[in-house]
Amino acid sequence: MAKAFASQGDMADKKISFTKVGDGLYAFTAEGDPNTGVIIGDDSVMIVEAQATPRLARKVIDCVRTVTDKPISHVVLTHYHAVRVLGASAYGAKEIIMSDTAAAMVEERGQEDWDSEFDRFPRLFQGHEEIPGLTRPTTTFSDKMTVYLGKRRVDIMKLGRAHTAGDAVIWVPDQEVMFTGDIVEYHSACYCGDGHFGDWGATLDAIASYAPKSIAPGRGDALIGEDMVAKALASTADFVNSTYAPVARIVARGGTLKEAWAAVREACDPKFSDYAIYEHCLPFNVARAFDEAKGIDTPRIWTAARDKEMWTALQS
Repeated sequence: MAKAFASQGDMADKKISFTKVGDGLYAFTAEGDPNTGVIIGDDSVMIVEAQATPRLARKVIDCVRTVTDKPISHVVLTHYHAVRVLGASAYGAKEIIMSDTAAAMVEERGQEDWDSEFDRFPRLFQGHEEIPGLTRPTTTFSDKMTVYLGKRRVDIMKLGRAHTAGDAVIWVPDQEVMFTGDIVEYHSACYCGDGHFGDWGATLDAIASYAPKSIAPGRGDALIGEDMVAKALASTADFVNSTYAPVARIVARGGTLKEAWAAVREACDPKFSDYAIYEHCLPFNVARAFDEAKGIDTPRIWTAARDKEMWTALQS
């Protein structure tokens, strides 16, 4: 096994899609790259997820300008990961919104995440010289807040831990559409390196309780219609459970990280090997599942030294 992440060799441009998921609601997607949501209100626009760089953010803005000339007033960030937040400056929004937990994670581990993701995703960080620094919110919330874009109501909520401890979802009640960030993926692997396996299923159930007509997921195609929504929720839950259960069994009998890796590959490869970023996510997912099964509730911070430690353990 080479000590390199699968995404380091992925330098091919992705095809961009800009899909209507409701009246005045759009999903910017790019074949498994991080998605961005667009919510058009009466007088202004809200962006959900900023992309990794201002360069990528401008691709989103170009799409927005094909459907509206209203100013961008708000950027909502569902969690703290660098590939989601570091493009925020390009939008010129007065309000940048995160949960209080996500904001705390920026301070606790934002620079380390930026450094590690920069090495893992070279294509996404082309043009990184424009990034002005860590993205910090202008506004935070504890459980829920509501923003009115004119008459359009937008609810921003924490429904539970999943992809990170600070995950938020965005609900647009007039269209019954939800923007879920990386809590939900479609035909793309879940990155669980900062995740909470034990909580993820309940958070997916909380999303399902809203009965969304459409979802803009964190990665993968826009999910239009209740059947597609249900399929994506089920496949996300299956991915998370299929990753954690084999690791928990290995930990329970005192096994090694390398044994856990093999067990996850046996369980997940037949079902998920064709998913976007599957090979990239796998070592981080196994390492985090191993920690959680051993009782480590707060995910450890990823650094270059920890990446090396992980690869050594998997190869020993």
